Amino acid sequence: MGVDVRAWAPAEQRWAARASLASAGLAVLLPVGIGGVTGLLLVVTGLVGAGVMAAAVWWALSNRGPARVAATVVAVAVPVALIVLFAATLWWVLLLSGTLWALAVGTGRHALRSTGLRSPRQKEYRTPAPRRPFLLMNPRSGGGKVERFRLKEKAERLGAEVLLLDTEEQQDVCALARDAVARGADLLGVAGGDGTQALVAAVAAEHGIPFMVVTAGTRNHFAMDLGLDRADPAASLDALSDGVELRVDLGFAGGLPFVNNASFGTYAAVIQSPAYRDDKVGTALDLLPDLLTRREGARLTAYVRDTVLADPHAVLVSNNPYRTDDPLGLGRRHRLDAGVLGVLGLRVDSATEAAVLLLDPEPKGLTITTAREVVVAADRPEIEVGLDGEALTLPTPVHLHITPGALRVRVPRDRPGVPEPAPRLNWRRLRKLAASVGRTAVPRRPGRRKTLL
Repeated sequence: MGVDVRAWAPAEQRWAARASLASAGLAVLLPVGIGGVTGLLLVVTGLVGAGVMAAAVWWALSNRGPARVAATVVAVAVPVALIVLFAATLWWVLLLSGTLWALAVGTGRHALRSTGLRSPRQKEYRTPAPRRPFLLMNPRSGGGKVERFRLKEKAERLGAEVLLLDTEEQQDVCALARDAVARGADLLGVAGGDGTQALVAAVAAEHGIPFMVVTAGTRNHFAMDLGLDRADPAASLDALSDGVELRVDLGFAGGLPFVNNASFGTYAAVIQSPAYRDDKVGTALDLLPDLLTRREGARLTAYVRDTVLADPHAVLVSNNPYRTDDPLGLGRRHRLDAGVLGVLGLRVDSATEAAVLLLDPEPKGLTITTAREVVVAADRPEIEVGLDGEALTLPTPVHLHITPGALRVRVPRDRPGVPEPAPRLNWRRLRKLAASVGRTAVPRRPGRRKTLL
């Protein structure tokens, strides 16, 4: 006697899919069904207003003086006018429609999440605790987190050798790390920014020893994607006594390592300015008009497998792809061991293209893909690069590649972790789930098969 098991959708999954489809349908039909022509006009007005706002933002960024002021006024006035218009007409219908759409997204993702089609979690490895860990700490990182959380004292109590970087002069952190390895260090760690982390991580990978991140930086992007506790840097040091290892990838641009990303184009050019560190917004607003209108800056060409990105304003190459399907997950990577570079290219040459970028589900000016190797060329012998936020210039063309599993990262066994990404809404799959019929596995006998509906 055997068991006939069929992968039919469970009842909860089927009903969640049906609720999602019903809510989405009502969200779209409600403004038109109740408001009639008025409701339809409001929907169209909202879309047009969103396009005008995007165009106004482009004008504001690509102009100076009175033109920028006028565009800024439009960019602010349009959404305010839309809110007032909706509030004065069918506000309750639009509010209900928005609520139904949120319900459709939530139930749809719940239905798809229950299918079990999740990305496998990154594997952890149990390894012995390091005997001679060496940590570099930047006292200025994160506004003085090293001193505020007494990181040096805790690390030394756990048996680590700690070197505080001299904030008054530039130090070669790679040389310091290599010297520590030569003296017997079996783990290298950094309490500092992502740029410093990448340099020391490359030394650790070169010698095949673990690397450790202490979340003492300002942004801690790499630490965030490792699932570390950014609110409590001292918790990162628990990895010294009670830790596990992850195998993560390491990116390289022109031979230089990066743990997060390498940026080319507009952003990379802006951060080169000496004034950027003290006045980020003011510096960007001053430089963007010439960069966006191509009066200044390099003309780039990026080669990604069989795709050529011609004259993009910006190219972002990341160590594993960033999430782009969930607004709450933007700027985060669910995995660091997929073995591919994430590539994002952007080209917007006019206010019209800015509006299309917002309204078109698949705009031509936006490229999102992955590759193991990327080449960025330019119309000049050197180009600006933002490497993990550090401003550099590299000779062209710049060759980028990823080395899978190159880095052993030791992290605390008990840590917040990386949130599971919400599944991408797939309406075709939801329709199939909603139409599926639940069945129960029953005994199978020779020559006869019985199923219970």
